[in-house]
Amino acid sequence: MVKKGAWVRIHNVVLTPDQRASQVPDDTKKVPLEMWVKGRLMDDADIGDTVIIRTRTNREAKGVLLEENPHYWHNFGKFVPELLKVSEQVWAALFGGDQA
Repeated sequence: MVKKGAWVRIHNVVLTPDQRASQVPDDTKKVPLEMWVKGRLMDDADIGDTVIIRTRTNREAKGVLLEENPHYWHNFGKFVPELLKVSEQVWAALFGGDQA
């Protein structure tokens, strides 16, 4: 059970493929327009329930509750030794020597 007031992320299908505008590209028309948004849960709920949240901009949004305390999953990838070498070369070219 996720408690009222918890910081959560929801998902909602805004437009189904058949509701998409005629002028959008064909590959875009084939998929739904989806929304993921974060906010404070308005009532206690379970993951998978349809809920209403209040966003940081004080608007209400409705969708399926995905997770509590969502976090970013992306990163900048693994270390690339070549980029370190390039960084050192640029530093030397710009500032005339090794990085301090």
